[in-house]
Amino acid sequence: MEFPDQMGDIVPTKLGFDSKFNFKCHKDIKCFTKCCRGINITLTPYDIIRLKRKLGLNSDEFLALYTTPRLLEKTDLPIVTLKLLDDEDESCPFVRENGCLVYEDRPTTCRYYPIGVASLSHKEGADDDGFFFFVNESHCLGFEEETEWTVRQWRDDQGVDIHDEINAGWTDLLVRKRSFPPNIKLTEQSKKMFFLVSYNIDRFKKFVFESSFLDRYDIDDTTVQKIKEDEIALLEFGIKWLHGLLFKKESFKLKKGASGTGEKE
Repeated sequence: MEFPDQMGDIVPTKLGFDSKFNFKCHKDIKCFTKCCRGINITLTPYDIIRLKRKLGLNSDEFLALYTTPRLLEKTDLPIVTLKLLDDEDESCPFVRENGCLVYEDRPTTCRYYPIGVASLSHKEGADDDGFFFFVNESHCLGFEEETEWTVRQWRDDQGVDIHDEINAGWTDLLVRKRSFPPNIKLTEQSKKMFFLVSYNIDRFKKFVFESSFLDRYDIDDTTVQKIKEDEIALLEFGIKWLHGLLFKKESFKLKKGASGTGEKE
């Protein structure tokens, strides 16, 4: 996930899925791993799940060790960014001279680089031909390489489609909240629930199964079993629930006489 106001020098040129560019990053290029230093990476829900699994950590441990909490501009929604090392270069904690320690599970932003997503929409065709842009950093020599891509080919090669698909409902939440007038604020409880679903899937699971949540909502047995066994299914379930909680969009029906978020009283 890349937000234009967080990136460095951006070429203000709209790119579509079939726009072409030359780029290749490899260990023999002089600027190798420079783009992994002095960065600002907003982590998505799926990024957190992938990374914590890779590192053998639970959500609380990963959040404490590797993230910094922030409020997303124009939304007052709580998000997290990757916590950089306190060194001269403000390095990514996973980068080494010979590359990335978590490359197979690297965040969405890293996968897109040197492309950024300007529309916050990950559904192909949602706004005709997408809206991408170059993250044009002066130190990057990758643009001088001869390998040619279209944006579509780059996304496929970097494996971002699955990230975009899983994160689509979450990015829609951000877009919806950004469209609200500034004077309309979410309650602290709503923001707490947003953070829980988005970033602490382990605690959200406890919330669903150890609070009165399932006594309040009419959830079928098949779904209950699926979200108990599959973190991705639980995340998608949680995001759907958030749409109802934050924006009164129909998600799951309350049982007769039930109300509230399902927290223990």
